[in-house]
Amino acid sequence: MEILPKLPAGLALALLVALTAPAYAADMIADGTFEKGEDGFWAAGGVALSRERGKLCADIEAGGEPWDRLLGVNDLQFAVGTSYRLRMTTEGDEERIFPVLIQRSAEPWTAQATFTVGTQAGQEGFSTVFGATEAEPAQIIFHLGGAERPWQLCLDDVAISEATPEETVAAAKKVARGLPALVNQTGYFLDGPKRATILSEAAKPLAFKLEDTHGMVVGEGMTSPAGFDETVGADTQIVDFSAFATAGEGYRVVVGGRKSYPFSIGHDVYGKLRVDALSWFYPQRSGIEIKGDIAGAAYARPAGHAQASPNEGDSRVTCLTGKVAAELYGKDWTCDFTLDVSGGWYDAGDQGKYVVNGGIAAAQLLGTFERGLIYGKGASPVISDSLSRIPENGNGIPDILDEARWELEFLMKMTVPDGHPLAGMAHHKVHDTKWTGVPMLPHLDPEERALHRPSTAATLDLAAAAAQGARLFAPYDAAFAEKLLAAAKKAWLAAAANPVLYAPRSDGLQGGGDYDDTDIADETYWAAAELYLTTGEAEYLSDLKTSVYWAGPVFPAIGAFNWRSVAGLGRLDLALYGDMLPEEDRAMIRGSVVAAAKSFLGLQKKEPFGHIYRPANNRYDWGSNQLILQNMIVVSAGYDLTGEKRFLDGVRESMDYIFGRNAMNMSYVTGYGSVFAKNQHSRWYAHQVDDTLPNPPVGTLAGGPNSTLVDDVSKARLKGCAPQICYVDDIMAWGANEMAINWNAPLVYIASFLADAR
Repeated sequence: MEILPKLPAGLALALLVALTAPAYAADMIADGTFEKGEDGFWAAGGVALSRERGKLCADIEAGGEPWDRLLGVNDLQFAVGTSYRLRMTTEGDEERIFPVLIQRSAEPWTAQATFTVGTQAGQEGFSTVFGATEAEPAQIIFHLGGAERPWQLCLDDVAISEATPEETVAAAKKVARGLPALVNQTGYFLDGPKRATILSEAAKPLAFKLEDTHGMVVGEGMTSPAGFDETVGADTQIVDFSAFATAGEGYRVVVGGRKSYPFSIGHDVYGKLRVDALSWFYPQRSGIEIKGDIAGAAYARPAGHAQASPNEGDSRVTCLTGKVAAELYGKDWTCDFTLDVSGGWYDAGDQGKYVVNGGIAAAQLLGTFERGLIYGKGASPVISDSLSRIPENGNGIPDILDEARWELEFLMKMTVPDGHPLAGMAHHKVHDTKWTGVPMLPHLDPEERALHRPSTAATLDLAAAAAQGARLFAPYDAAFAEKLLAAAKKAWLAAAANPVLYAPRSDGLQGGGDYDDTDIADETYWAAAELYLTTGEAEYLSDLKTSVYWAGPVFPAIGAFNWRSVAGLGRLDLALYGDMLPEEDRAMIRGSVVAAAKSFLGLQKKEPFGHIYRPANNRYDWGSNQLILQNMIVVSAGYDLTGEKRFLDGVRESMDYIFGRNAMNMSYVTGYGSVFAKNQHSRWYAHQVDDTLPNPPVGTLAGGPNSTLVDDVSKARLKGCAPQICYVDDIMAWGANEMAINWNAPLVYIASFLADAR
């Protein structure tokens, strides 16, 4: 395991980075002081140049459009993603403003950054930081036309140099304070909360307007100061237009003359997202050809790890051997068998397959189905056999179960065969013995594949997911349901016989992520909960009641659950589907979930960005976006259990952050909003480094801000970043811009909940 798109000039462009970049001279502009007569500036369209007294002066004719009167300099070569500082001194015969562009120096003249520069009667300094988005030869262009009468502009000390990390971060914070209103770029519900956030140093409320798609004012009011937010390093104010209830497209919030990105207001905000986020899993599949007529032509590829070369694929994989195996697991662990572990989903941007991560991801897809089945009262599209873009459409089984089955089949293949030591235990993972680079399509992977030692955590995760799947597949495929339940019970017994077989940490040096975990009390609780819900057998309830999680807290505010902490999954399912529980136990469990949901709402009220998340020391965690979604799932359960609209509104508002109401002013879901993440870390969705490959599919969730700078891109460019701005949309910024199965799964859950709960 191991990513900002083209955003408005300023904040986003200032944050774009690259893993490596050529070294440039301190100043890329030749003779920018205009003292040697060797500068390369040119003029066109009624602009005459002169060099005098160490300045470059342009006499500009009146009239025309801004782009009819040009001043420029060519022969600039930028490194994609590297940040640069542009400086200059301007002087005019009167006060004027005009655009300056960094753009390609040939058709189609693509602009990488656009700035507004001003002059006055006297010298004016200008300085900004931008990020390069192309490697094509570039130019600086001044658009000087449109004046009512001739005028003069003089330049001096023009320079472009590579920005330091400190300059990049400082520029981002400065621009952040001048951002327009930060809105949910996808849209707001007609009957739900509608709020935006602005970053402003103003101490008093500010006037705001709501404009429709034609620019007509349809609402207005005053903002509410919300105080200084340490996660962005700025003062905040809230724009509340919840009372406005007219459906439509293209609305914008206007504060201080700055307009937000457009958004919609309506009843169906996330129905399409449910489909896209779920369909994301199909091209993530291993061991099957991905067909272009289903996933889209750009995503077609041969089956991954299903061939005899360049490696032997996943149909005959043996255990890790040699020095690495001995260091990780000891000399006494080995195996003399091979397993067919084909299928399943590739975990993230790499091509490893991990039982603990696959377990929670499959479980949350199953949970999406179960929630829609029970609380959608049979009307939810989530039970449809034509919901997502997969080959199994029309086979008589709901699509979301078909997708989960692809992973469940793989999870069961990962068990040690009978007759061997640790029989019934699940291997922790399978992946390459060495890391591969980017890009690398799965069917071209040249590295050897190997199974890693079984773990108790993986075995219990298999037991939980398989037991959950057994009760949900029973009406559709009884034989498969029986197979799942048998696998779950076998894994449960194997884990009990090997209760402390932990996965070690190796810092990912062996070609795949670690997923180390030395506490399996939560996995035991989760597995017992799912086995009890499926079988109703008293022994599993007895095991539940002896767990430290039976009546204790299970939903930490940092993130209700994740692959390492899964007790919350068991608690949630017991609350939502545990009708067979004794009445006193059922009341206790449901009460604990509702209490947790209330606690999350209390946390949300303190957040000027409306999201349900505030980690310790304000430091954003790896995968912060999915942690926000997991907290939202707890609040959604509060709504399902009580029907109280405050819980529904809390989930709706928290979703705003994911889709643009954040300090990056961007949507973290590919294809959604005006500006969205599109370079998430992936070896085969690698358009940023290979233009023959696609960007990630629509509906891909980016990991989000991560205060711990773990990759070289983030270390080089985000040093000193405010927590909510510790993000860059670069394919090699895997610590902040990863995609993963256990991140898209909760996105499916919440999108489905919000699409249904009206």
